[in-house]
Amino acid sequence: MELLDKLNWRYAAKAMNGEKVDQEKIDRIIEAARLAPTSSGLQPFEIFVIKNQEIKEKIRPIAWNQSVITDCSHLLVFAAWDTYTEDRINYMFDLTNEVRGFKNEGWENYRQMLLSSYPQQDAEVNFNHAAKQAYIAFSQAITAAAFEEVDATPIEGFDPEAVDAILGLREKGLRSAVLLPLGYRKTEDDWLANLVKVRKSTEDLVTVID
Repeated sequence: MELLDKLNWRYAAKAMNGEKVDQEKIDRIIEAARLAPTSSGLQPFEIFVIKNQEIKEKIRPIAWNQSVITDCSHLLVFAAWDTYTEDRINYMFDLTNEVRGFKNEGWENYRQMLLSSYPQQDAEVNFNHAAKQAYIAFSQAITAAAFEEVDATPIEGFDPEAVDAILGLREKGLRSAVLLPLGYRKTEDDWLANLVKVRKSTEDLVTVID
């Protein structure tokens, strides 16, 4: 299967060569993330696509000085909602009704159930839930990048509060969850490039319950 071949090809590049990725490929990677499933269809996150080199230079020192931050073509920042609010929930339910062109009683009852629970929860609990949804889209972006033969390096090793300050995320009701540099590998500077991919065997990873 072609997709599995691409996933075997990909790895978390530790060095990138600075070459720009065609915008068409970036657009398809972003679209794959946009189409990712999320809990209740709320899509409780935003994606910031950073091409500005000065901003990348500011982020690199607070991301363990990883060179892929500045040597990538595009740096994606997945930023989750800081909490769930009535306005945010209503926006997505109203959008669904508008796009589908009708209201459904069951769907409206579900709206009320979420409104009576999510906004009343602790903001940190809500952020953690929203961040998990961002990770679903993040994973889908990685898969799409592999399909495009664009390298993608997942990065959790960064100072979220510092990234939030650089991008002004808190003022937008967002908090950074994970980073994804996109670009092309520089194998001569990458210690990981020629090593065999290591994963658990299917038998160790999967339990089938008939």
